Amino acid sequence: MIDLPKTPSFRLDGKRALVAGASSGIGLGAAVALAEAGAHVTLAARSADKLSEALEAMRARGFSADAVSLDVADVVATEALVEDAEPFDVMVNSAGLARHGPAVETSPADFDAVFGVNVRGAYFLTRAVAKRLIAAGRPGSLINISSQMAHVGGIDRAVYSATKHAVEGFTKSMAIEWGPAGIRVNTICPTFVRTPLTEPTFSNPERVRWIKEKIKLGRIASVEDIMAAVAYLATDASSMVTGSALMVDGGWTAD
Repeated sequence: MIDLPKTPSFRLDGKRALVAGASSGIGLGAAVALAEAGAHVTLAARSADKLSEALEAMRARGFSADAVSLDVADVVATEALVEDAEPFDVMVNSAGLARHGPAVETSPADFDAVFGVNVRGAYFLTRAVAKRLIAAGRPGSLINISSQMAHVGGIDRAVYSATKHAVEGFTKSMAIEWGPAGIRVNTICPTFVRTPLTEPTFSNPERVRWIKEKIKLGRIASVEDIMAAVAYLATDASSMVTGSALMVDGGWTAD
């Protein structure tokens, strides 16, 4: 009789997950995906009202969840929150900031603000969660929501693209450093996803035409397209995956 292999588990029962930027869009989708897999999810975001609504909706679905106010740009507060909590087995950082415009018009204030959230905030949040896991001697899966713009350039996106390229760089280095501790670090790189925050882009016919020309599958991505990627990277199904960028871009970067 052939000894058939078994697919690794896509479950997270008994695990604790932290999702930053969880009040809406991709972050909320990630929180739902992790909760559906059985994790207890801590939702974190700046907007108290939206966070409260998201938590209420999660609990109404029977998910195990709580919520905390968090601005990842505040490194001191971020590290204190993670240090005071039980170690998180899974982290998804979907907190992000974009101030698009021509490179010749970039102000130092906008540059610093976007880097403060997308790079500095992401770096120290990831580090904080990893430090708690290492101290507890536990493995984990740490995921930063990056972008297809981490691998290409884009119109009016010099600053944003630069921040996401930086996220890919520290992800690879952290994966190398923490691999022996069983801590995996990866990114998910979506194409344009229709969310409340991206509606201004989709209201520009020229931008929509450019987007549809670049996405080989011929459609805009949905939050649900990202949820399965989160579940995969968070669970043992991806236990041999670290230092990688999972492209969910409809073929944008295939050129």
